[in-house]
Order: sequence, then C-alpha cells, then structure tokens
Amino acid sequence: MQELKNSLLTLITDTSTNLPPDVRAAIRKATAKENAGTRSALALSTINDNIRMAEENVSPICQDTGMPTFIIHVPVGVNQMTISQAIREAIVEATQTGKLRPNAVDSLTGENSGDNLGEGVPVIHYEQWNRDDIDVRLILKGGGCENKNIQYSLPCELEGLGRAGRDLDGIRKCILHSVYQAQGQGCSAGFIGVGIGGDRTTGYELAKKQLFRQANDTNPNPELAQLEAYILDKANELSIGTMGFGGNTTLLGCKIGTMHRIPASFFVSVAYNCWAFRRQGVTLDPKTGAITSWLYKDKPQRVEVKEPETGTQEQAPATREVRLTPPISEEAIRDLKVGDVVILDGLIHTGRDALHKYLMDHDAPVDLQGGVIYHCGPVMLKDENGNWTVKAAGPTTSIREEPYQADIIGKFGIRAVIGKGGMGARTLAGLQEHGAVYLNAIGGAAQYYADCITAVNGVDLLQFGVPEAMWHLTVKNFAAIVTMDAHGNSLHRDVEMTALEKLSQFKEPVFK
Repeated sequence: MQELKNSLLTLITDTSTNLPPDVRAAIRKATAKENAGTRSALALSTINDNIRMAEENVSPICQDTGMPTFIIHVPVGVNQMTISQAIREAIVEATQTGKLRPNAVDSLTGENSGDNLGEGVPVIHYEQWNRDDIDVRLILKGGGCENKNIQYSLPCELEGLGRAGRDLDGIRKCILHSVYQAQGQGCSAGFIGVGIGGDRTTGYELAKKQLFRQANDTNPNPELAQLEAYILDKANELSIGTMGFGGNTTLLGCKIGTMHRIPASFFVSVAYNCWAFRRQGVTLDPKTGAITSWLYKDKPQRVEVKEPETGTQEQAPATREVRLTPPISEEAIRDLKVGDVVILDGLIHTGRDALHKYLMDHDAPVDLQGGVIYHCGPVMLKDENGNWTVKAAGPTTSIREEPYQADIIGKFGIRAVIGKGGMGARTLAGLQEHGAVYLNAIGGAAQYYADCITAVNGVDLLQFGVPEAMWHLTVKNFAAIVTMDAHGNSLHRDVEMTALEKLSQFKEPVFK
C-alpha cells in the first residue's frame, strides 16, 4: 500500500510540474512560427521560461491544478478500492506539499475542503483488461480551459459558419467554431479533444479521452485523420494566437474520436485544453505498486526550425514599456494605450469570484484607492516559521468577474485589473469612465509570476479558502500587457472580430 501511494504521488507530482515531451515539442514548434517581437512571441517566450522554471523548482506549471481525473486499467482480480484509497492519500499529500492547489469546493456551501477531497473528487474511472499490469493515466485540466468545453447538438446554426448539418461537414464547422469561441480565455494556444456521437455524458467523456493520445499520433480512421489535419491547419488561420493576442498559432493539437448514437441525437462534444497540457501516465506492478514504466516520457522530439528568408518576416510594432508603482494616479493610467507593457513594482491584491461577490456588499479589508487587483488564486504554503510563501501565482480567467468588475472599479477607485483572456463591454465602459486599465498576464505562467513576488504582506478573508482569499503581495518587475485601456480600446474585441471574419471563410462545404 505504501509503495502504491508513493508511486501515485510521484505521478501526481510529475504531472503537475513537468510537461511531457510531445507537448513541449508542440510549443517549441509554435514558438518558431511566431514573428519576433510580437505579443504572441513575448507570451510564448514567457511560457517556455515557465516550463523550465516549473521543472527546476518541482512546482506547479499553473496554479490551477484543476480537477484530478484518473483513467485506470486493471487486471481481473485487482482490488480497485485499495487503489482508490492510495490515490486519495497521495492527493492529500500532494496538496500539503504544494504540488496541487486545494480546489475541492462544496457546491452548496462554497466551503473548500482544503485537501482536494470531496464528493466526486478526485475523478477515478476504472476499466478491466486482459493485461497483467496496471495502467494509470492522469490529467490535470484547469478551470479556465474546462469552462471553454462546448457541446453542439446537430443540426444547428453557428455564428460565422451558418448551418451545421448531421454530416462530416457539420462536424467540421462545430470544431472550428469551438476554437473560435474559446479565444484567449482558455490559455491558447491549446489542444482539443473531440467526441462525435454518444449521449451528452458519454460524448464529453469520449472528448476528454482523446486528450490522452500522443500529440503527434495519427488517427487510425482515415476520415478522422484527414479532419484532424484540416482542423489544425485552418484553426491557425483564425489568427487568435497565444493568449488571444493575435498570431500564427491558435491550436497545437486536435484529436477526434467517434461512437454510436441514437437516431434522435447527434452531439459533437469538444474538450478544450490549455497550452499547459498536464497529462501523464505510468504502468504499475500489481503486486508491489511500483512504477514499471512511464507512458509519455519518450525521447525529446526534435523540431526542425527553418530560418525565415530575408525580408519575409513581418516587423512587429514598437512596444512601449511603462513602469508603475501603486497607488497609481488616473493621469498615469489614461496615458496608457493598448499594446503597452506595464511593469509593476509594489503592492497588489489578489481577488477572484468570492471576493468580487463580497465587495459588492461590503467594504474592502484594505484601501484599494489607486490600487491593483490581480485575478489570481495562488498556491500558498507556510514555511517552517509559519510565514506564507507563494508556490505558484499565474492569472485566472477574468470574464467570470464581468458582472462585478465595473462596479468594483468605481466603488473602490481601482486603477488596474490583472487577469487573462480579457473582459467584456461593461468592464470596458467602466475602465473608460473611471480611468482604469486591464492588464493581460500570461495564463499558466505560475512560476514566472511567483518569481516576481518578493513578499506576502498578509491575507484577508481566508475563510473563502486559499484560492479565493485576498492576498496582499509585494511584486517586482511584474510585467503584463495593456489589452483594454481607458479610451475604449480592446485588443480582445478586435481579435474576436477579425477571427469571426476569417471564420466565415470556412462556411462553404469541404467534406462531401
């Protein structure tokens, strides 16, 4: 039992902190395709730094370690209850050591269990097989990309693409639309798993299972292989780019599976996964529980990078860097424009869903006039002296705060909001009215931003749980890009409009 738990703890730790070679190769290929100096190139450079830092620090690649989901194949006669107990013990220890963020929240009370255990958590699926070993696969899929999962019921009408019928071409349209609707909110460039058929439940299960395939494999079904290649090619023509900044790479991989359905239902289910594609697997000795092999740790894959011919590379617009220290004046904020890189030194405050709801009806625990709110649920641990330390601290998806953000900016005099994926028209109007900006940090770059935090000044509202508490952090050289300014300009709106125009080019049938 102890050896089994240790093996599972090793699996969890490696999945959270070390991207597998096939994912790294896809990211390197995307990096090579971007034009130097662009926003997407800057984001990919940060992503590559973060991958390296997470491996070196043995700390989470992204602070949102998601819903741990295991798919396990066992020989006949193996006690599944023993494996489940070992998984739960390993999950608790991984949470205590900061390899997982406490993410299990009671849906009715909002209480965080603190150890990643709860009703239905972690997710464990068992299947028996005729082999003698145990195959354990784990995916850590964060909330930002999980929220961009989507399911279509054919026939349907799709924005930019028109009618999608019950045929291969209708499926094609749904998959392209799924990439368009994700924009930068799911930490693009991303991977997608697609399930065709089934019912609403099994369709999503099939879609998520596709994410366990190797990024460079070939579908054994020729029609699906052709569709996968088509989607990967055409999705990148949408120019949504890394983090939704625009650019040459929007999708890193597409894997499609199919199953039978009933005549009345035709579902196309898409599981979207961010660039921080954390999935790993091991085989175990059923007698000892020891790891006998790793399933995704193959030799590093070479990526051939062709140097651009002289004069063919698009020149990136000049980027202005502005260094600011909170509290920030309205004058300094109104001087900023979309595309500026802001470097923050000083005090910022984290705030997510629970805090925004709380602030609508309560005073803030600290003075926020001229301040900065960071949409972030960090991984925090206490050191041997009882002081809080930051283990991971990347941005969360901001659009969830859209119902609150403009009101809170006006109520407390906030000058900057940091997050990822952008926000909507109501927030944009609030920024313009009150003199504030939205700063897009690089989603998933939890180690990169944790390294910018020089001190934890305190915490309020810890009763909401570690991710939802209000942490007061001192930062140095914290860089983020202005993507929504105080003049009514929004890079996110512009990229979405351009992507919709390009999406409409794929309206006509391709597969007969």
